[in-house]
Amino acid sequence: MLYSGIPTLSVPMVRVITVTGSGVVEVSPNYVQLQVEVRTEGEEVQQTQAENAEIMSRVIQSLLALNIPRENIQTAAFNVFPQYDYIEGKQLFRGYEVTNAITVKIDDVGKAGIVIDTAVANGANSISSIQFGLDNPELVYQQALQRSLHDAQVKAQTIAQTMKLTLHPQPISIVEEQQQSGPERYKTFSMASSQAETPIEQGEISITATVTVKYQY
Repeated sequence: MLYSGIPTLSVPMVRVITVTGSGVVEVSPNYVQLQVEVRTEGEEVQQTQAENAEIMSRVIQSLLALNIPRENIQTAAFNVFPQYDYIEGKQLFRGYEVTNAITVKIDDVGKAGIVIDTAVANGANSISSIQFGLDNPELVYQQALQRSLHDAQVKAQTIAQTMKLTLHPQPISIVEEQQQSGPERYKTFSMASSQAETPIEQGEISITATVTVKYQY
């Protein structure tokens, strides 16, 4: 029998509790962004574009009169499309459709309804992509992350106490799950007129953080 003379070391098995902690913070949004569109139709493209430009200029001036900063108003899209009718299998040219869309960021969320009504009253015929958001979501996320870590710690302690285990207080591993957050979409709708202030319910935005934590016992 061969004997190497090298002692064999036994490695103690590491016993681990793995828990998932989550934290949620709900806050009110501090801005709302929406898209305002002006669509016009006509047989002559230049005339249709000119009509569209006149209406959009009136819409923008009305928004500026509501003390919305000019830098909060940006062009989102401008399209010119020929329009056709199909009669008895034949394609007949009808004219042109011109669409001009701007995005409007409103820092005072409570003014969303009056902004929509003002834009419609001055010629806008479509309001879409209403989104509520936060200017500094990272600060709120840090609060949610703290709650998720506390949640994981409580879960690990509960398991250890229930199972009569001696839990090491310091975790041996913490993995933060990636969260994708962005503005909260509200709704999309089209309007031709408005007789009363459009009700816009802002609700709250939920910011969530999740961690996976391992403790040794």
